[in-house]
Amino acid sequence: MKIGIDQISFATSNLYIDMAELANARKEAPGKYLIGIGQKKMAVLPPTQDSVTLAANAADQLLTPTNREQIDTILFASESGVDQSKSGAVYLQSLLNLPTHVRAVEIKQACYSATAALQLARGYIALHPDKKVLITASDIARYGLHTAGEPTQGGGAIAMIISRSPRILAIDDDSAVYTENIMDFWRPNYATEALVNGHYSGHMYVDFFNDVFSTYRKQTGLTLDQFAALAFHLPYTKMGFKALKSVLPQGKPETQQRLAANFAASHQYNQVVGNLYTGSLYLSLLSLLENATDLKAGDRIGLFSYGSGAVSEFYSGVLQAGFQTMLHTKQQHTKLTQRQKVSILAYEKLFQYQLPRDGSTIDLDTTQDPAKFVLAGIKAHQRQYQQH
Repeated sequence: MKIGIDQISFATSNLYIDMAELANARKEAPGKYLIGIGQKKMAVLPPTQDSVTLAANAADQLLTPTNREQIDTILFASESGVDQSKSGAVYLQSLLNLPTHVRAVEIKQACYSATAALQLARGYIALHPDKKVLITASDIARYGLHTAGEPTQGGGAIAMIISRSPRILAIDDDSAVYTENIMDFWRPNYATEALVNGHYSGHMYVDFFNDVFSTYRKQTGLTLDQFAALAFHLPYTKMGFKALKSVLPQGKPETQQRLAANFAASHQYNQVVGNLYTGSLYLSLLSLLENATDLKAGDRIGLFSYGSGAVSEFYSGVLQAGFQTMLHTKQQHTKLTQRQKVSILAYEKLFQYQLPRDGSTIDLDTTQDPAKFVLAGIKAHQRQYQQH
């Protein structure tokens, strides 16, 4: 039985900044951001968007009367949760008007948790083939103003429906995982911004990729030449390119050319949105599917997932006949190009604005946020969500 990604969608803020303008404001050469880390734009999140609303706005695009009744599990992958106890998935059940007879769970392990959710979903559907699982990977990446990590911020959400007989990507049973307790990136409960050892994290990312990719090839007997493309977790685009370059010599010249071209297609969305944490790998996959020119049914796609701290996994899947009909490329390009650019000063004010952490009541102005689902404020220690 084939199990995998049946549908996939994406949501982010309607606001962004230009990375060249950020570089100039930070007295850096624009090439450091545009070329050095490979980013062009960065999503800016208003206070009316959080990990729950972003997930709801992404998932809402996938739902139909039929699949609403088939979804009986919601997995909310995030490291930007809004509550230490209640899962974001419970909020989604209500906001999306999904059946009450569903299980709803939040999963956390840095940027890896969406892949953990996907593998759990595959196992569940193998036992319950008539059901579907909704996965959301939703985060807001924060490192702080005037920090080394600032140009690798961003935010947004990916939503996926996992089912049998998937219409986009059938995922193979084999995968390779590697876990090691390292301190490359973390955020204590008392911090609103992440702590990161950037150079160390970059090295670990490449090392972990080489470990799981080598293990995977030994397990399966597959060679680099048998992959049409590799999709990477992309907190910034140059990070994935370094990992790709480390294995390109293993392939034939035509393989190297193909993988490099498809990597360029896979980072187009990440390059203008920024870091999604848990959703970054799957935004890269979506970008690949919607922007590559030569993918076809039967092609094998490799996926590398990495979550600092650290857990990594490499697995692969095969594109299904007619997968292009499940994509919404034109609409996606339109949404990204119609976003509103904000000044660096406006971005800084939005970044510094924080919701009260003492339970104070607050009402937010939602009139400037065009998203369907918004955060309208806090009352009696409870987040107030609204649907436009």
